[in-house]
Amino acid sequence: MKKTIVILALLLIGFWPAESTAQVRVSFNIGLQPIWGPVGYDYVDYYYLPDIDAYYNVPERHFVYYENGAWINSGSLPARYHDFDLFHAHKVVINEDRPWMRNEEYRNRYSSYKGHHDNEFIRDSHDSRYFENKDHPEHDKWKGNGHGEEHGNGKGPRK
Repeated sequence: MKKTIVILALLLIGFWPAESTAQVRVSFNIGLQPIWGPVGYDYVDYYYLPDIDAYYNVPERHFVYYENGAWINSGSLPARYHDFDLFHAHKVVINEDRPWMRNEEYRNRYSSYKGHHDNEFIRDSHDSRYFENKDHPEHDKWKGNGHGEEHGNGKGPRK
């Protein structure tokens, strides 16, 4: 049986087109991440906010929260969270479509992070890749144009 599988595998490899190439898709959305987001991520779909059991959709730039029996999409949080500090609240990166559909799982998994203020956030980072973000305090040092050009090194203008 093992020999048959090995022979079949070798035959399939032999018929694989020589000119085929592997395609790797790499996505970045550093420039879309809010400055209150945590550092360390080149791409983010959602932040889960355990303190308020809500989500932030990074590409669409809106919050998703539960209210009156339904999930609401909004550009801002509801009034009941007017004192909520996005900078210091713990954020969990979730890269999947509609994470609120599995909210109970996320609530259970990350409830221990409520009240944690341990994320370093983009606004305070001196990593030059975050300078792309137009709201970053050092955005003027960013050298890229979003089309693959090199980013600045955070040490000022190049000569």
